[in-house]
Amino acid sequence: MFREVSRDKRQILERSACDEILNKATSGVLSVLGDDEYPYGVPMSFAYRDNKLYFHCMPSGHKFDAIKNHSKVSFTIIETDNVIPEEYTSYFRSVIVFGKARIVEDSEEKIKLHEYLVEKYSPEYMEGVYEIFKDRIAWMGAFVVEIDHVSGKEAIELAVPGWKLDELK
Repeated sequence: MFREVSRDKRQILERSACDEILNKATSGVLSVLGDDEYPYGVPMSFAYRDNKLYFHCMPSGHKFDAIKNHSKVSFTIIETDNVIPEEYTSYFRSVIVFGKARIVEDSEEKIKLHEYLVEKYSPEYMEGVYEIFKDRIAWMGAFVVEIDHVSGKEAIELAVPGWKLDELK
């Protein structure tokens, strides 16, 4: 169903390495099937937990409408992208997640989702987060992406220390 990485020497084989990137990264690009079936990609912050991605947003707009119309999405994270001009390349590490998005309607689930986000981005402010969000939650948008597939890729120079371009010859 999902394609294999085209240059398999660059594939991050361990799911744990992909999970590490998902836990560490602070943003990525959510891609949805937008208006008139044009792809729509939007940068977003997120939290990752239990094989799910958690997002908050306004409860209306392009991405929200797109998710309502078509639940399949992808989310791309570029963890590393170091350009090496003298080698005409970059040393990169990235992850792509494929899954199905679900709009969160339940207030308690929205609060829990926002707690995950606060825990990731502002852990020193966890105390009282329920009280802060309980009155705002009715007008806040939120959605969850349940992950179907994860694929990671990295430059061979990062995967195999000491590797040199001459080895391709």
